[in-house]
Amino acid sequence: MLGDYRVVNLSHVNDPARTSLYPGDPEFTVTTVATVAEDGFHLRLVQQGEHTGTHWGAPSHFNADQPGADELDTEDLFLPAVKVDVRSRCAADPDHAVTADDLRAWEAEHGPIPPECAVVLHTGWEDRWGTPAFANADAGGRLHQPGFSPAAVEWLLETGALGRRGALGTDTFGPDVGVDETYAVSKLLYREHRISLEVLANLAELPVRGAWILVGGTVNRGGSGSPASVYALMPKNG
Repeated sequence: MLGDYRVVNLSHVNDPARTSLYPGDPEFTVTTVATVAEDGFHLRLVQQGEHTGTHWGAPSHFNADQPGADELDTEDLFLPAVKVDVRSRCAADPDHAVTADDLRAWEAEHGPIPPECAVVLHTGWEDRWGTPAFANADAGGRLHQPGFSPAAVEWLLETGALGRRGALGTDTFGPDVGVDETYAVSKLLYREHRISLEVLANLAELPVRGAWILVGGTVNRGGSGSPASVYALMPKNG
């Protein structure tokens, strides 16, 4: 029963004055079109990229022959979730890449990662939101953010944790480490009906396992993804 679950918002508030944008992404603007005082109703024009703020990416984001946002199934946006807490390692090394051995160690402590689930990294990056430290770019403009290693994603694919559907989640810009400009992890992930959940918030509220993640957003025809409200549903007595 839904009354047995607690709902937590895993999304940042989208605010042009604060939202951290991936370098090169479209400008995020909000313009007032009508006001209650002058028009009897309030309406604004929002202009942003499909990957602004907390968002999800569709398989077509990195693979032209894979499904767009409108070609996914409802089940692709409602997944069991596990959380891998790597905050201490990321604080010491902003380029930390989670390995397959890290995930095996997680399973040894917490049990098997369920099939076709969302594997969410809690890096601590959400605390940097809205500041230059979120992008963490060096003098040459190269980003330094933690993520998954390609070998870790290959292991998740082999074990079925990322089956035909599933997701990688993170509180950074994306599942790749920032210094990997080839997006090797994303290219592995974005196939079949697998998605990425990016720039997540409030991950301290997400349990290590036992929660489900529900992903909202705008389903654009042929979309590469969407700004999103992402929610965690957690058993109250879990």
